Amino acid sequence: MNVKHDIKDASLSSEGKLRIEWAAREMPVLSQIKSRFVKEHPLKGVRISACLHVTTETANLALTLKAGGADLVVCASNPLSTQDDVAAALVEAGIPTSAIKGEDETTYYEHITNALDHKPQMTVDDGADLVTTLHTKRTELLKGIIGGTEETTTGVIRLRSMEKAGKLTYPIIAVNDAQTKYLFDNRYGTGQSTLDGVTRATNVLWAGKKLVISGYGWCGKGLALRAKGMGAQVIVTEVEPIKALEAAMDGCQVMPMQQAAPLGDIFITVTGDKHVIGKDVIPLLKDGAMLANSGHFNVEIDIPALESLSKAKRRVRQFVDEYTLGNGSHVYLLGEGRLINLAAAEGHPASVMDMSFANQALCLEYMAKNATRLEKRVYAVPQEIDKNVARLKLAAMGMDIDVLTPEQVKYLAGWEEGT
Repeated sequence: MNVKHDIKDASLSSEGKLRIEWAAREMPVLSQIKSRFVKEHPLKGVRISACLHVTTETANLALTLKAGGADLVVCASNPLSTQDDVAAALVEAGIPTSAIKGEDETTYYEHITNALDHKPQMTVDDGADLVTTLHTKRTELLKGIIGGTEETTTGVIRLRSMEKAGKLTYPIIAVNDAQTKYLFDNRYGTGQSTLDGVTRATNVLWAGKKLVISGYGWCGKGLALRAKGMGAQVIVTEVEPIKALEAAMDGCQVMPMQQAAPLGDIFITVTGDKHVIGKDVIPLLKDGAMLANSGHFNVEIDIPALESLSKAKRRVRQFVDEYTLGNGSHVYLLGEGRLINLAAAEGHPASVMDMSFANQALCLEYMAKNATRLEKRVYAVPQEIDKNVARLKLAAMGMDIDVLTPEQVKYLAGWEEGT
């Protein structure tokens, strides 16, 4: 169940260990949890299969869970996000890891199967591919699972759909919905790392560019904020009227995608839906338009339609494929339509993943203690865990906050005039 490259390559695993250590410097909350886990072993003997981006930040979560006593295996949640040196370092640390950067779809699902061969009692997922594979192809393992967690908006949507259909067979905590996750990871992490990925892939100057952002959730808001700071002109496309209104109030132009198509220099999708840039939009794109996705799966841009509408394709830079459309204009697809912040860059900065993965670790501890009394549905992160992560992060930043006096508590709890 190990990575297919030579895990005995000392230089590879050594480099990975150094980068994991570097990321840990920016993950003080997870480090505090790890120190407690070493003493208490709250996950002792629990078999966990995790399908996550195999990066330095994920490695620190994996090492924390192992420190807590978990019997852990890891596989990749995205073929292009794996950092091979990190995968090798995890294997050397005693955590079986199935992940190779650039693996094809067949290998990707083989690796998910490898992780399920571990016969997990708990799952950790990023996009719900592990859970859906479990429920469709490895149903014999379901009876042994007590619970799990999900990291992403896309995954939570899929799991809630399963719950609604009566197909979800064990409780899962939606880590994505923790305020210390989506308000920071999605807004600050995705905002910064997506621009970083596009910049590394293209070396583009943002100032003066027209950036079309599809989707104005927390990821879209973070992208808009940072792009405007770099001098870009931001256009937002949306299907939700409240989010569209918010984008307008934030100073963005708001319009349908077909209207934005001939205007945009760079397009970034962050919706979680499919074919946001589809066959009806692609012919309208101006010559030189660049298409990128940061919305988890590579379906937001209709790549088969792009292929069918093109008369030529060539790779012009690493992570940049040039498509020549029938009308002679050129469209550039970045990172094969996969998460550009992980395909061409290093994903979210460790500082924001510190809070996301702190939630993961604490929710898995909570699940191990409480699974028998939980129903087969998607749960929010317990508020006390969410607030505790915020407290720990503030403390790590050397900050303190006020505390309500008994008089103030009484006043807020009252309703009569003068109470």
